[in-house]
Amino acid sequence: MRLKRISNPKAMNTYIETYKERLHYALNQAVMDKIPELGSALRKAWQMGRCVYLCGNGGSAGNAVHLANDLLYGAGMKSGLGLRVESLSANPAVLTCLGNDLGYDEIYAQQIRVKGQPGDVLIVLSGSGNSPNVVKALEVGNQLGLITSAILGFSGGKCKDLAQIPLHFSVNDMQIAEDLQLIIGHMCMQWLCEVLGDDAQNAQANSGRLSA
Repeated sequence: MRLKRISNPKAMNTYIETYKERLHYALNQAVMDKIPELGSALRKAWQMGRCVYLCGNGGSAGNAVHLANDLLYGAGMKSGLGLRVESLSANPAVLTCLGNDLGYDEIYAQQIRVKGQPGDVLIVLSGSGNSPNVVKALEVGNQLGLITSAILGFSGGKCKDLAQIPLHFSVNDMQIAEDLQLIIGHMCMQWLCEVLGDDAQNAQANSGRLSA
């Protein structure tokens, strides 16, 4: 699909319409059909008591913090407990320490080496998919037996091939790429809120039958 060029760059309405077109184009790509794979991995992590880790750079780091909140609380509103989740982007003391001592490309990989366990889930958020720190995080996550996913824009970069569940949107717009990270996260959160509530009720019912 060829998107319209902005004919009058000073007209705000033109930007609004063009942005809507780009977002609509992204949301109609076939990759949307792969989102249930990520949702299922998150559901299994909740069922098995595994941890979920998120990371990114810049706006994607902010989205990692945002989605960690949504998965911890919002996803568990009906079950009573959300997912065990952490944004690896959230602790500035850890980030600056690792960046200073090991190099910026190690700020997430080293955290995964210390905390990651087989069956945990790692979600990388990236526009280009080529930032060395998220690439290394996926490499280490795969080596340690984590379930790895990446939400990506542009060409998908190296992360597209490294992630076990790549969600790559072919969009050449960083802001749309960042929007998609939150949209996918919110879709997963709302679905998880429903199904984890059912899972919790079923677990309680099964526990009652076993103790009877």
